[in-house]
Amino acid sequence: MSDGFEWFPDWRGQAAIVVAGGPSAKDTPIEKGKGKARFITVNEGHRICPWADVLYAADSPWWQKNKGCKEFRGIRVGSGDEPGKMYRGIREIRLVNQTQIIRKPRGHIASGRVSANMGSNSGFHAIGMAFQFGANPIILVGFDMRVDLGLHWHGSHVSGLNNPTGEHMKVWRSVLDGNAAYFDAVGVRVLNCSPVSSLKNYPQMTLEQALGLDGSPQG
Repeated sequence: MSDGFEWFPDWRGQAAIVVAGGPSAKDTPIEKGKGKARFITVNEGHRICPWADVLYAADSPWWQKNKGCKEFRGIRVGSGDEPGKMYRGIREIRLVNQTQIIRKPRGHIASGRVSANMGSNSGFHAIGMAFQFGANPIILVGFDMRVDLGLHWHGSHVSGLNNPTGEHMKVWRSVLDGNAAYFDAVGVRVLNCSPVSSLKNYPQMTLEQALGLDGSPQG
């Protein structure tokens, strides 16, 4: 019986770069990963990473604002079935209200939500997808997890879309750092390529180092 997630790619044996919205993303030479890694980009990231394999946006209002982002040529993914009902071709994932990264069943992704009023983090969802796709290592770009240097590389979201606060970042940072031991236990390397990131539990390095382009061993 179909589980509805036959569209899932198989990235086993491949690196995946997850491009989030932190200000450092615009200064990271992500084009160096073309042909060397798979890409998942979050929200407006398709503007700096149009070649990405996957575009993910959790919020239906974002898809409405961007009219389904039909110009994106890769796989478009939203949370739940509402984006797909509005715009043909948008795939869905299902968010589960827990903070522990989920391996199975596929398509069921930890939301990272800790309370009803705190919201969840699209970057964390995208990491969960990369993990279920089988990618290793998972390379983080734009995961600054702070607001004192700016909200996003593209500025604030427009009216009607949510922007994070310092309290959001504190919680999201704690959730993502809290999964480091699990990734270690299952042998998946998660590498942090934001030079200003406030994450503490993942090796921090340049994108060139993460991809082994500086002549040193990867990892």
